Amino acid sequence: MQIVIRRAGSTTILDLEGPLLLGTPQQDLRRTVEELVANGTKKLALNLADVSYMDSSGIGELVRTFTTLRKAGGSSVLFSPNKQVMMLLKMVRLDTVLDIAADEAAALSRE
Repeated sequence: MQIVIRRAGSTTILDLEGPLLLGTPQQDLRRTVEELVANGTKKLALNLADVSYMDSSGIGELVRTFTTLRKAGGSSVLFSPNKQVMMLLKMVRLDTVLDIAADEAAALSRE
């Protein structure tokens, strides 16, 4: 998995590309989020447009990201999940827990 970090105002955006699976991809996302939060990031948006597949560890890492930001007094939003990833999130009912936006503009407009 490749992770590109960019900023849009007060929000840090992570562009994720590739499968979000157990092992290196999941660990890379965890390490990136922990470093950003340790450096003061409070608003995080994860671009899922290029996430081709996600297993249960990937889902768990998205929940961990949400929890990590919440504990730090911040917030996170997921945006642009493809049809397969969105179906998976709905199947495990995380669409009712996690903040999911249709696109980047909608994600950046969230408080």
